[in-house]
Amino acid sequence: MATTVAKAFDEFADKIKPTQAQSNQVSSRRGAVEGFLKAKYGADSTMPLTETKVIGSAGRQTLIRPVDDVDVFCVFDDSQVWSQYAANSQQLLYRVKEALDGYSVQTVGSRGQAVRLFYSEGPNVDITPAFPVKNFFGQLDGYYIPKGDGGWQQTNPYKHAEFMSQRNQELGGNLKKFVRFLKRWNNVHSRRLKSFHLEVMAQAAFATLGTNSRQNFEVFFGYAANVLDVNDPAGYSGNLAGSLTYNQREAILQSFTTASEQVARARAAEANGDTAEAIRQWRIVLGSEFPSYG
Repeated sequence: MATTVAKAFDEFADKIKPTQAQSNQVSSRRGAVEGFLKAKYGADSTMPLTETKVIGSAGRQTLIRPVDDVDVFCVFDDSQVWSQYAANSQQLLYRVKEALDGYSVQTVGSRGQAVRLFYSEGPNVDITPAFPVKNFFGQLDGYYIPKGDGGWQQTNPYKHAEFMSQRNQELGGNLKKFVRFLKRWNNVHSRRLKSFHLEVMAQAAFATLGTNSRQNFEVFFGYAANVLDVNDPAGYSGNLAGSLTYNQREAILQSFTTASEQVARARAAEANGDTAEAIRQWRIVLGSEFPSYG
């Protein structure tokens, strides 16, 4: 419970950010995956594992609780095997899946772009196998990862993490904290936006970003419709809103309008000294985990 709106936001920030123990568990799961795969794909393999890294929200430090999934990016040397997998990326997923069978996981299954390890207690782990891409000059130009249709998708999650870290620094170190708030709003209200899309939108909405999260929400939802169409900062996926249908887009835009109206009511109540009502309105925006008044 909180007696001021600012205090409620401070408590909420602590509540949704992963604990140190959870962060340690994420790191531990990555280490376990690396151990599993190195045992199968060491230096004497035709496809040696060269590196593993936590990516996704955990890698960009924008993860929120509960920590259900960990994304681990696993880069393999494809110099001896590219011809074997070039026509069918799903074969790479099957090969990685077979290497993990028999380990202490509940189920191992492939889905889309990753192999998922289901642990008896979360977080589960999504392993994304990748091959490095070299440009005409022999320089690294991102990575190929499997697509669900058997083709390949070029990406670079390392650039994504670097971009968000740079923007967080440019915005006074306040971006990632605000992104976590936005992710909870998105999760509470139908999960219409993908996590990374929302992050890129958030950074695009601000030239400066202060520590007043209530004001930041007001600015963001007032401008969100203008930054729905943002491009992949790594330069590979184009418009991150490009796959949205007309109905999906309209639902998202309506959610921005509704949120803007709710935030305006919360801000007005706080300005009028009605802390209880302000916090009640913020609980509508951010869900029942947001602290109650008292």
